[in-house]
Amino acid sequence: MMGRMRTLVEADFESNDTVALARGLLGKRLVTNYGGKTTRHWITEVEAYDGPEDLACHASKGRTKRTEVLFGPPGRWYVYLCYGIHEMLNLVTGPADYPAAVLIRGLDTVSGPGRLTKRLGIDRRYNRQPASSQTGLWLEDCDREPSESEILATPRIGIDYAGPDWANRPYRFVWERGS
Repeated sequence: MMGRMRTLVEADFESNDTVALARGLLGKRLVTNYGGKTTRHWITEVEAYDGPEDLACHASKGRTKRTEVLFGPPGRWYVYLCYGIHEMLNLVTGPADYPAAVLIRGLDTVSGPGRLTKRLGIDRRYNRQPASSQTGLWLEDCDREPSESEILATPRIGIDYAGPDWANRPYRFVWERGS
C-alpha cells in the first residue's frame, strides 16, 4: 500500500550537508513520466559528491561548461556520460555556487547507475533540467523511510583517482531492505 506522497521541490534539495541529504534520499521515489506512462521506483543506493574540495567531485577541477550545472540552483539534474558508455544521473544539492550533487546508483528494480539510466531511458536531455513533473523526471517523498539498521554506509565506488582520503570516506549509502 502506498502512503501519502509529496513531490519534492528545489528547497528540499538545498543543503549545506550533502552527505546527510544523500542518506536522506534513500526511500524516496524516483518518478518518470514518458508519453503519459508514470513509473515509481524506490531509491536504494546513492553517493554524495560534496563540493570543490572533494577530489571525486567533477567540480574539483573548477567551473567548466560541463560542471556549470553543479554550481547552479539545487534540484536540477546533472546527467553526464561516463567512459563514453553510461549516462549517470545526479541531483544537484546546492546551495547555488557550492558544487555538490548526489549520484543515484540504485533503485528497487535495478542496481548500478549505468543500468538504471538505460532501463529508465534517462539521458543527457535531462541535464540541467529541474527535478519536476514538468520535465518528466522528479522525486517524491513517501511515508516509508529506512530504519537506521537498514542503512549501510560505505566508501564510494570507482573513485580511486581521488586519493585514499576521499576514496575511503563513507559517502555511499545503501538501503538494505528487509523482506
